[in-house]
Amino acid sequence: AVCVPRTRFAPVKKCNDLLLLRSDAYVVTPDSRLVMNPVMAAAPKMGLDSKKYKFVQALEAATELGNPSLINCTALKVDGLVYFTRKNIFVGKVTITNSSSEPKVLPPGTYTNCTINLDAAPGLGALCPKKVATAPIEGQKPGTSGLRKKTAVFMEPNYLANFVQAAFSTIKTMGADVANKTLVVGGDGRYFNPEAIQIIVKMAVANGVTRIWIGKDGILSTPAVSAMIRERGPSYMSPFGGFILTASHNPGGPNEDFGIKYNVENGGPAPEKVTNGIFEATKTISEYMTCPDFPDINLSLAGTTKVESTCGSKVVVVEVVDGVEDHIDLLKTVFDFDAIKGLLDRPDFSFVYDSMHGCQGPYAKACFLEELGQSEDCLLNAEPKDDFNGHHADPNLTYATDLTACMGLDRTGQPVETATPPPSFGAAADGDADRNMICGANFFVTPSDSLAIIADHANVIPFFRDQGGLKAVARSMPTSGAVDRVAKKNNLALFETPTGWKYFGNLMDSKDLFGGVDYTPFICGEESFGTGSNHVREKDGLWAVLAWLSILADYNADPTAPLVTVQEIVEKHWATYGRNYYCRYDYEGVDKAAATEMMAAMTGATEANTGRSMGPYTIATADVFEYLDPVDGSVAKNQGIRFLMEDGSRIVFRLSGTAGSGATVRMYLEAYESDVSKTKQVTADVMGELVAFALELSEIQKYCGVEGPTVIT
Repeated sequence: AVCVPRTRFAPVKKCNDLLLLRSDAYVVTPDSRLVMNPVMAAAPKMGLDSKKYKFVQALEAATELGNPSLINCTALKVDGLVYFTRKNIFVGKVTITNSSSEPKVLPPGTYTNCTINLDAAPGLGALCPKKVATAPIEGQKPGTSGLRKKTAVFMEPNYLANFVQAAFSTIKTMGADVANKTLVVGGDGRYFNPEAIQIIVKMAVANGVTRIWIGKDGILSTPAVSAMIRERGPSYMSPFGGFILTASHNPGGPNEDFGIKYNVENGGPAPEKVTNGIFEATKTISEYMTCPDFPDINLSLAGTTKVESTCGSKVVVVEVVDGVEDHIDLLKTVFDFDAIKGLLDRPDFSFVYDSMHGCQGPYAKACFLEELGQSEDCLLNAEPKDDFNGHHADPNLTYATDLTACMGLDRTGQPVETATPPPSFGAAADGDADRNMICGANFFVTPSDSLAIIADHANVIPFFRDQGGLKAVARSMPTSGAVDRVAKKNNLALFETPTGWKYFGNLMDSKDLFGGVDYTPFICGEESFGTGSNHVREKDGLWAVLAWLSILADYNADPTAPLVTVQEIVEKHWATYGRNYYCRYDYEGVDKAAATEMMAAMTGATEANTGRSMGPYTIATADVFEYLDPVDGSVAKNQGIRFLMEDGSRIVFRLSGTAGSGATVRMYLEAYESDVSKTKQVTADVMGELVAFALELSEIQKYCGVEGPTVIT
């Protein structure tokens, strides 16, 4: 046990004690002891209203403008709810009363041996917070990418408000400076996005936020929010975090999915200590705070709205900003846009980018039309729609059908004939623009291969080259080991993490936030079409596209030489490193209880399955993946069931945490081939026996009643 002497701390039993301690009545000595200010003969007698200041949160709200001076005070009595400022100076015996129904701010000044009645004083007006009674709602535990449910669920009374209040309560308890820093709010433009933003703004003001940045039209891509939190404005305006309204690649609309996630001040997804705190708060919530009289913000018009309290003590500034410009400006510091433009201007090169009616459209226009001077016909589905035009904005071979038809690919990634020659390069983005799919003419690049190839060519990108080269790479556990071979050859640090970008964020911030090893510059990715680097703390679909265009530009620097294609670059990679044949089966919308039972059965049989064989495969190890974070020492358990074969092949099963309803079972299959002559086979032909083994191990048809996967990637 650690024995702490009484002289090392000051007792805090009630808000009376806490206010006294935070004022100038106490000082911290050079040896870090809290002691009464030596100029005082005795501590003042404190008498805060026991009903109004029963909880710490009430005192936090009352002192968000600063703590009053008590160094010359002998007694302070407060009846009713009074807000203080750092410009309040109390001398002698002071009594303050407020019997009105709203809080009143004590005007600046010195108050000496007096009684002040604030009943008739002007109040906070539109900034006056109101408490709304509520009750816990089951099922508000955030997944790997926030809270996702059907839109109709979020539109139910108090559902969104409960989660938002739980988030504010949690982050304020953890020290977020909501009163002096900025909150970022935006989303992917899906149905209910504008209404949700207005709810969040009113609640933010009630919770003490004084500056808010909102994306124009309520739209901000997920990577753009990260960039804005990290890069926008002077340091005194730096954001403490942001709310992103998205269900990512899930469909949108009144009968589809909605979601919300909170990103912290490094621009990345909230770590587990924050999401766990939010979840715990949702289970005990009894009221939320809002400012019902705060005006709705015109999201369609960029500009600033200032709302001042009636008493003049407080101003809230809401700025509708162009989040596109911030993100594009950041990407221009990462990539050589002149080199990319040289590639795009080649007469033998063509490309198409499909935004799938998600929020990437405005960013694609700014990047490719305005910055790189290309024509509009290079962009598909670039107008954001609140239901993604009735489609599933998920950039894969099943759902990105406009792109695959253009590029000459079927739903398995195999080439098909087209009426006209396909473009040289094609890509797609998901709803919130953090995912990407990469294609060449009649050629599909798997996300795992894409990650490995970008890492292998990092030095063609100025961001990495000018910092001395890439230092580390990371992949999620289900992602193929293709990047592992690149890391080994190039002597890069390599990390295998659970699924979830927050784990990559920890590695990126190892030095700056944790005082550990500096792993940057850093590239990371997930098999679920997410790729990125430490320029932001989210995966970034546009970054991945520009990375590929940079690689192509480097291979095609000589405009007189024949065009080097995407397929040639990938096949050269296979010839150098071998090929990790890889595919993923998604079983969407299955019964969650049945899927959980299936996973439990496989977990219980890991020891029995070790050594089991089928065809050419024998299981060397069957286990449940667990991750010890090398940065903060946290442990993530139950991150997927692995069957590791003796020849290096793998089968992995996970329950996805990103579905809006039901459950999604993901089955991952990987087979490595080192023989260059065998690296150009059709993936389905290579995987047949491994698929059969996986289906036998899981018994998914028995448990979940499915005949086949919804999506094969």
